[in-house]
Amino acid sequence: MRRKRATKRPLNADPMFGDFMVERLINNVMLSGKKSVARSVVYDAIEFIKTTHKVAEPVKLLNEAIINIGPLVEVKSRRVGGANYQVPREVSGNRRVALAMRWLLDAARSKKGKPMAQKLAEELMLASKNEGSAIKKKLDTHRMAEANKAFAHFSW
Repeated sequence: MRRKRATKRPLNADPMFGDFMVERLINNVMLSGKKSVARSVVYDAIEFIKTTHKVAEPVKLLNEAIINIGPLVEVKSRRVGGANYQVPREVSGNRRVALAMRWLLDAARSKKGKPMAQKLAEELMLASKNEGSAIKKKLDTHRMAEANKAFAHFSW
């Protein structure tokens, strides 16, 4: 017997900007339950974007970067008749944002030699211009889905 589906809990907007995407980014940056540290990292990154790159609305830039990184299609492994196929699937809106944030943070964390807030800010700036490691990850995912388009009939 299957278990009950988990209920989606409502997310509060972050206190400084009143934006849900910023709060979601804070939750993704957070490690070991240290939300105050994650908040300071994200707010410092936004402040860095505002001062260094002279952006009037850095929260709008963050939203634009997340939209740019989010993949439209991905591949899922499906076992059919003893063989594994990479089946291309469309990505739902919630998962698109989750993947975008994961890839953004992976790209920022992989850089070395700077504070996390600065690395995050630089990756956000690159993503808003459709450049950087996170965008490369998205393009690789799209390329993989395109290459496996022949197996699309296995998606059920």
